[in-house]
Amino acid sequence: MIEVKNIQKSYNGNIVVNIPELTISAGESVGLVGNNGAGKTTLFRMVLDLIRPSKGEVFSKDENVAKSENWKEYTGSHLDEGFLIDYLTVEEYFKFIGDLHGLTDGDIAERLLPFHDLFNGEILDQRKYIRDFSKGNQKKVGIAAAALSNPELLILDEPFANLDPSSQIRLKNLLRNMREHKQITMFISSHDLSHVIEVCERIVILEKGQLVQDMQTNENTLRELETYFTV
Repeated sequence: MIEVKNIQKSYNGNIVVNIPELTISAGESVGLVGNNGAGKTTLFRMVLDLIRPSKGEVFSKDENVAKSENWKEYTGSHLDEGFLIDYLTVEEYFKFIGDLHGLTDGDIAERLLPFHDLFNGEILDQRKYIRDFSKGNQKKVGIAAAALSNPELLILDEPFANLDPSSQIRLKNLLRNMREHKQITMFISSHDLSHVIEVCERIVILEKGQLVQDMQTNENTLRELETYFTV
């Protein structure tokens, strides 16, 4: 579904991402891990055509994302609060996203049902603007909006950040359920190694902009990652 070919991104002559090849097949769930500054968000922004590579190309379903907008129809994403329209209420924002995808109010309500446990009574019917929610609750709104269209491809940058432990566990279970029952392709970055391993069947390590390891998850993966990041 996603194919990265010889991409580089440089700023002021400094190469921050340099990936000769990366392929994510349809239905795969891939976790992207790495320390701060590894280039994870920059890679996501190139996959979503928010920034252009200095060199190379990104393809989604064999179409160059920089030359076609077809990929937007089946892609849901949330990278940060900049994806939100913070002067809207949550209901207004979900309605806006729903309208973009031709969803009725009934469709929106139905598709939000799986998120009610994650929302924990703190999101809907609060009568306040998105900007007035906590960072954690803004994150929940963004993830729900990204999934609202039932996308074939879901891209999330640090979805567990700013969430309390209960919300992290609820989100982990929600993402696992989506993966198992919706045949969705996921590309997720996270600093939380244990959660991303439970959600994703494949883990890719990015270090200083380069892919240094690509592994299938198993009972030893967490220990291997912990060893990698502590040596």
